[in-house]
Amino acid sequence: MLTILQKEFNAFLNSPVAYVVIGVFLVATGLFVWVFPDSSVLDYGYADLQSLFNLAPWIFLLLIPAITMRTFAEEKKAGTIELLLTRPLTDGQLVGGKYLACLLLALLALVPTLLYYFSVYKLGSPAGNIDSAATVGSYLGLGLLAAVFAALGVLASALTRDQIIAFVLAVVACFLVYTGFDSLASVFDGAPAYYISQLGIAAHYRDLSKGLIDSRDVLYFLTVVAVALLGTRLALRSRNW
Repeated sequence: MLTILQKEFNAFLNSPVAYVVIGVFLVATGLFVWVFPDSSVLDYGYADLQSLFNLAPWIFLLLIPAITMRTFAEEKKAGTIELLLTRPLTDGQLVGGKYLACLLLALLALVPTLLYYFSVYKLGSPAGNIDSAATVGSYLGLGLLAAVFAALGVLASALTRDQIIAFVLAVVACFLVYTGFDSLASVFDGAPAYYISQLGIAAHYRDLSKGLIDSRDVLYFLTVVAVALLGTRLALRSRNW
């Protein structure tokens, strides 16, 4: 699995994909956090990064499927998937290596945003006047969100040999899991609305963003990842290409 991970990650770094993804993410978040007056930290008057954590999931919703769309679809179209399957690799190792490479690239895009936190930390009055617990929870939530989106993207890529179809399927799946249950919950009132919203990512992401790291929220994200990767393994086993 580590060999597959290294091969896939190096392939990203040797192509424009990694630099386009990181560049687009940083430009978009930078504009909203520092430039646009409606969301700029400088105009908002409070030392927090809520605009970053509100926007990042929507950018990931498009960028992560762009990363994952080639994982299996390209292999199938080129016919190299058969060579991979004849290697002494289990389906789990193959899926895990490709998935972790995609996730690592998505997480790499988050690393430069730590400069945003450092800047807001220093700009606070007094310095350090920022809710660090909420910031840590939000970063954890973004990491787990990226993990779910990457797992859904890899699953979508395993279902087709066309990268564009894989991209569209992944975007739709990520959108439905992220915001679909919240939209459905708005139709109901009381307990049904609460339980329906808990089926989606947004509710758990909001909880983590408050700085309350609950094991139930973390377990939810890990469960969705496990189910998506299991679906990917089943798609590979079907061999119906």
